[in-house]
Amino acid sequence: MTSSLPLAPAHAAPVSFGANPGPAVAPDLTVVIPTFNERGNLEPLVARLAQVLAGIAWEAIFVDDNSPDGTADALRGIGRRDPRIRCIRRVGRRGLAGACIEGMLAAQAPVVAVMDADLQHDESLLPRMLEAMGAGADVVVATRYAPGGDAEGFSAWRGRGSRLATTLAQRVLKVTSSDPMSGFFMLRRETVEELAPKLSTQGFKILLDILASARGRLKVTELTYSFGVRQSGDSKLDNRVLMDFLGLIVSKATGGLVSLRFLSFATVGAAGLVVHLAALRLGLGFALSFLVAQTIATLTAMTFNYVLNNLLTYRDRRLSGWAFLRGLVAFYAICGLGAAANVGAAEWAFYQTAQWWLAGIAGACIGAVWNYAMSRTLVWKDAA
Repeated sequence: MTSSLPLAPAHAAPVSFGANPGPAVAPDLTVVIPTFNERGNLEPLVARLAQVLAGIAWEAIFVDDNSPDGTADALRGIGRRDPRIRCIRRVGRRGLAGACIEGMLAAQAPVVAVMDADLQHDESLLPRMLEAMGAGADVVVATRYAPGGDAEGFSAWRGRGSRLATTLAQRVLKVTSSDPMSGFFMLRRETVEELAPKLSTQGFKILLDILASARGRLKVTELTYSFGVRQSGDSKLDNRVLMDFLGLIVSKATGGLVSLRFLSFATVGAAGLVVHLAALRLGLGFALSFLVAQTIATLTAMTFNYVLNNLLTYRDRRLSGWAFLRGLVAFYAICGLGAAANVGAAEWAFYQTAQWWLAGIAGACIGAVWNYAMSRTLVWKDAA
């Protein structure tokens, strides 16, 4: 059977990719750049990469979290002119760490660099970082905090927060880098492939996760640079980053026993307990019977927990529209069964120990684990 597709006319001109189409050979370096609303930074960043990496076979993979400003469309336009530029558009999932992991695993080159698209990282450092990899380093970290480095692009509060987080990471996880929070680093792709199953797709601090997961097995070389001022777009850092960071610290310190997502879920649950007690007190203040007040307080707390988990814990799989309402009903049912599990476990523990506080903690833990496991599977569809 022959194809019915029309043949291209014999006189058709070849497709042109511009004056500098890039190397025809496989790249030696892949630069992974996560993006969200970075359209205004793309052209100058690609131009800078082309300048500083002249003479090196390279490619750049931009991993875009479905930016509403048209970042992915702009990247495809650049990629038509320069095939070294590739774009992975992620729909239905968010997070800088996950974007970095996907980009690194999609790399063609044996060496992978990660940097931001906001022009705050000094791309001229890339050739020196590649030289350090050739000299035997497993990871090269562009550091702001070693002698000669500078973080002028940070606001005062963000600078203090970054240094505090660095100190905490160094002491708790025994990470020796002077800047484990850096978003500008280079490593071998085979290292990423080995560590990928241990890495969290949540959060922002992918380098810290890599260093902690490797448990001191990687030879780290550091090069200093000055952290610049953002040129376009908005910073992705907000109050959720603190929860992500603390969750990562706990997860790695416990050997993965407590996941970042479960810690977030449990934190929301603790906040929900406060909401429950406040609603119960308010109901009793309006002279409602305890049963009615307790019922209202329970529904209020479950709704609060669901909304907050949808915004924070599962923001990469956030539900909206009818899916949000279906998820809420399922969450009510799951938490109702979780309450039964809580009471049953607490009663058994009290019978065994006669310690009311221990029984209460046991019941709460069983209920939390049940709610988390079932919600992950039935509401937010088994997001790890």
